[in-house]
Amino acid sequence: MNEDWFEVIGRPQYVVAPMVDASELAWRLLSRRHGATLCYTPMLHSTVFIKDPKYRKENFTTCTEDRPLFVQFCGNNPETMAAAAKLVESDCDGIDINLGCPQSIAKRGRYGSFLQEEWQLLRDIVSTMSKTVSVPITCKVRVFESIEKSVQYALMLQDAGCKLLTVHGRTREQKGPLTGIASWEHIKAIRDAISIPMFANGNIQCLQDVERCLQYTKVDGVMSAEGNLTNPAIFEGINSVSWEIALEYLDLVETYPCPTSYIRGHLFKIFHKVFTFDSNNEERQLLATAQCLDDFKQVCIKIKNKYLPYHEGRLQFDDNEGITRNQKSLILPPWICQPYVRMSPDEHTKKMERIVNSQDNNNDSKRTFEDNDGNKISRKKMKKMRRVMRRPVKPEEALKNSRSGDICVNDTCPNPLGGKCEYQLCKKCCRNKCYEENRDCKGHRILVKTRREMAISFAQNADKIA
Repeated sequence: MNEDWFEVIGRPQYVVAPMVDASELAWRLLSRRHGATLCYTPMLHSTVFIKDPKYRKENFTTCTEDRPLFVQFCGNNPETMAAAAKLVESDCDGIDINLGCPQSIAKRGRYGSFLQEEWQLLRDIVSTMSKTVSVPITCKVRVFESIEKSVQYALMLQDAGCKLLTVHGRTREQKGPLTGIASWEHIKAIRDAISIPMFANGNIQCLQDVERCLQYTKVDGVMSAEGNLTNPAIFEGINSVSWEIALEYLDLVETYPCPTSYIRGHLFKIFHKVFTFDSNNEERQLLATAQCLDDFKQVCIKIKNKYLPYHEGRLQFDDNEGITRNQKSLILPPWICQPYVRMSPDEHTKKMERIVNSQDNNNDSKRTFEDNDGNKISRKKMKKMRRVMRRPVKPEEALKNSRSGDICVNDTCPNPLGGKCEYQLCKKCCRNKCYEENRDCKGHRILVKTRREMAISFAQNADKIA
């Protein structure tokens, strides 16, 4: 392989992340028009890719303008991953291994970040793929909590044959409401240790963040996912007018079709700030039920007609509704593409505590519910109890054949309890209890409290560094 391959593709700095159901061809071309210098395909499942021609045709599409392009695969079998890579090597500039996905589906499928402890398997995957194809093999990873272990992990992948590493500066536990801040300190330490090209991922909401990240970490390029979805022109350094960029995307979809679910997802992201206003519920509902391109265009046109007079300065926009909903004034008008800002893990934990407390302290002005013994219960528990009551009674023989013969201590639940559960509950009830009361259950391997504490600690450390 040509060792100058990174120079050949132009040393790209502005990178669109691999996003399931989101980085399809039309979106990649839109992003390239507005400053992106490298794009990744959505994650493709290697086993399905080599076995199912229909899956290949529907999920891997490209064109001459779609370069440079990296194709991302997930999987855990070296030979299967290599076979999948062989099928696309002539249509791309690199093949990426997904070692960063933290979602439950990745855990069930044993891929993504759930391979990060299996170093020998990863060596086999990277080396086998590198020997099989003529384009570089790259990896996208998450960090460990320990900087030292994260550096060792990166060096291992480099030694196995990885030619470019993308580091998402969050741990596997930092996801959803516990996402928190990505650690650029981890990224910088890895950049200092390895010699191959490297991209950084995390904390990118505007072009200024990109420049700060490049300067601090000294990486070769910066990858964006959420920032790109809410503002496809993020790498151009502008905040697009939402309906203009949305209509431009829909024009590309006419030439390069994709499922309506992809389109709907993109438009919800582009108009996310517009839809925080109750006055736009009609447009939101139209988008939610849209079935064709004309429907999607109608959403854009309705929003344009409503906000164009404000955008042109013919009318003065009053964001009082925004203040009511968001507790603060908007930095940018809602029709301008802007980042989606998550609440911190600490704020999320406090919010959940408030919800639990409010459920426990229902006042008389609210409608209350009671179980068969006259005890007050929440609306959610009442609904569950009614569902249970509609179910046919389980034969006693079936209960005897369950793992322990004992039933979950939740009075409204007929399921057998987990044999090792600390709270004598079935797994579903145990998960709900741990989530609401911030607990762990080693018997069910539910670690809500531990993961929340890790995410908060990691976010606090990252804040100190920033």
